[in-house]
Amino acid sequence: MSSPQARPEKGIAVRVSKDGTPRYRGHVWSPRDGKQLRGPWYAAKTQARNWRQDALVAVRKGTLRAPVSITVREAALSFIAGARDGHVLDRAGKRYKPSSIRNYDGWLRRYVLPALGDRRLSDVRRSDVQDLVDALIGRGLAGSTVRNALDPLRRIYDRALKRDLVAVDPTDGIEWPGTSRKRDRIATPSEAAALIAALPEDERALWATACYAGLRAGELKALKVEAVDLGADVIHVWAAWDDVEGEITPKSDAGDRVVPIIAELRPILLAHLMATGRRGKPEAFVFGRTDCDPFLRSTPRSRARKGWKIAELEPITMHQCRHTYASMMIAAGVDPGEVMRRMGHSTVTMTLDRYTHALRGSEIDTAAKLQAFIDRSRAEGGTG
Repeated sequence: MSSPQARPEKGIAVRVSKDGTPRYRGHVWSPRDGKQLRGPWYAAKTQARNWRQDALVAVRKGTLRAPVSITVREAALSFIAGARDGHVLDRAGKRYKPSSIRNYDGWLRRYVLPALGDRRLSDVRRSDVQDLVDALIGRGLAGSTVRNALDPLRRIYDRALKRDLVAVDPTDGIEWPGTSRKRDRIATPSEAAALIAALPEDERALWATACYAGLRAGELKALKVEAVDLGADVIHVWAAWDDVEGEITPKSDAGDRVVPIIAELRPILLAHLMATGRRGKPEAFVFGRTDCDPFLRSTPRSRARKGWKIAELEPITMHQCRHTYASMMIAAGVDPGEVMRRMGHSTVTMTLDRYTHALRGSEIDTAAKLQAFIDRSRAEGGTG
């Protein structure tokens, strides 16, 4: 005679091992999938009952469905292919940039697929993702690298959840490592002038445009003479350069912008265009190796470092020149919204988050301006 624990019960399957030990598994019918959904085997019937009760509620809510057979590897390959052909879009609803796709592909192949690639997409649990995060931290990877490495997996599950391929996103609720952002080097105005002056004449315009107009390295590579309007003293940022794809659109819609040419930059740019013979050639690259070939990033960097070493100056990168430009604008009192537009940022929050440090030390000036306003108001008999 079987024990009471081993007797059948509606919605509960029983399996008895050779030594007579029973195990239990709950199951529920899913009308949506047209099949039974089965839980794991448990040692106690109460555990199977609890699973079944939770599953019945989840089926009614639509948060539980039959697992899909697609693996993480297959989902990753589909995601990358879709990003390349343009039907998989980024969080802003825009096409992914070629460099972003290459980064995602590399992170998936290097960090995610070796650990989770053969698992079914619906079988991966939060603990599996957390174990992967912990393992990457244990390998000595920086917090930012771990976050970047798992970002494509988060995007894959976000899409899968919205398309009902999975009921739960296992990347949600993960304990991510903290990131320690190293503050970028920012040159003072006098230091920026000294860095530019220490360069050979044919190298100065590129670095001056980076420092005094804040263009990204890819935007500097793609910059053509037609985009430099010395009559209106503005630079039109219409394109960027990807080292694999060639000319591409700017990083975002905000990246398509107009940047003023300040008096410090104008004579340097004009002298460069005259010396290279490119003034009057609309399609020529402003800083290219030739009219038709953009510069190689390593070349100006190498030449600049030689000049700065001789002058005993601390080197700076093009990206740090861009930060220098933003910080000088903020220190000059330019409205953060205007800084955002000239930098090509999508939101003013991004601008303030990165350059808040440039505002430090301005408290005294701010207090003086506010007090001056109050004093004027009193003197004029105002009430505001």
